[in-house]
Amino acid sequence: MKVLLLGGTGEARELAARLTDIEVVSSLAGRTRELQLPRGEVRVGGFGGTKGLTEWLRHNPVDAVVDATHPFAATMTEHAVEATRAVGVPLLVLRRPGWVAGPGDDWHWAESAEAAAELLPSLGSRVFLTIGRQGLETFATTGLWTLARCVDAPEPPPAWCTLLLDRGPYAVDAELGLLQQHAIDVLVTKDSGGPQTEAKLAAARQLAVPVVLIRRPPLPAGAEVVKTVADAIAWLRTR
Repeated sequence: MKVLLLGGTGEARELAARLTDIEVVSSLAGRTRELQLPRGEVRVGGFGGTKGLTEWLRHNPVDAVVDATHPFAATMTEHAVEATRAVGVPLLVLRRPGWVAGPGDDWHWAESAEAAAELLPSLGSRVFLTIGRQGLETFATTGLWTLARCVDAPEPPPAWCTLLLDRGPYAVDAELGLLQQHAIDVLVTKDSGGPQTEAKLAAARQLAVPVVLIRRPPLPAGAEVVKTVADAIAWLRTR
């Protein structure tokens, strides 16, 4: 059996590591400078949209495609759905669950980055922005002091915010110290889910800092979806 694994997430790397008896080709977008490579064969770079992925699948036959990309990689998921339908290859989407508010959380949901930016001035004046480097400029016009954390620096580096380059996983104590050091009074993040970056939510809860969460884009209609690596492995075993 041969599988194309659209990766870049911790779940994708775990899945590749556990599929020791299946031939796996992991595809990474290559947007970060220091890639965390999974086990097995790896290709780096985009396919060139739906047409490019369709052609790749025709020239590189696989038995299944697993889309384990980031929950906000909506365009890649759309391309995967369209391309696999065109060539008749089964597709599974592996998406970790989103975060769920608990007692003490002060969460404010936004449908987009633009909506989140509009909401900020009513919640605080010192922002911790943790949405990655894509879409940062949406928040440039808020007029609020902003600490923006990214894995890689945007090009060119923004002059309107303080940039912090770091990669998870993060610890609650470190996140508490960061929020207190910079007197953060509002946090902005995407509903990425998962344990690697949820420590900031626990820190915000302890300090009574409001959180603006950007909702995930919807999955394409008809996509088969599982939430865990174990479920993805079980699905592959049935093919």
